[in-house]
Amino acid sequence: MPENNQQQIQIKITDDVLKGNYANFMQVMHTPEEFVLDFMNVFPPNGIATSRVILSPGHVKRIIAALEDNLKKYEAAYGEVKAAEAPSHKIGFEV
Repeated sequence: MPENNQQQIQIKITDDVLKGNYANFMQVMHTPEEFVLDFMNVFPPNGIATSRVILSPGHVKRIIAALEDNLKKYEAAYGEVKAAEAPSHKIGFEV
């Protein structure tokens, strides 16, 4: 039998990170090397960036697969989720 070489990793999380941040808007930017996800809490006419996550393209691909899998499981348990409508107002700077 092949050996199972899985290693358990202990993750520490501060209380501040554990409580989480609410976001109702997200902006995605990318370069050839990374994706930048800015999560925001927007309540017009104001908003605040609550978190920025910087990821490699390979991690983004795995995150998308994990989200798709979890959404499928969620919908199987609770019913179809309808996509939220896009904001009706412009957010950000206009040139």
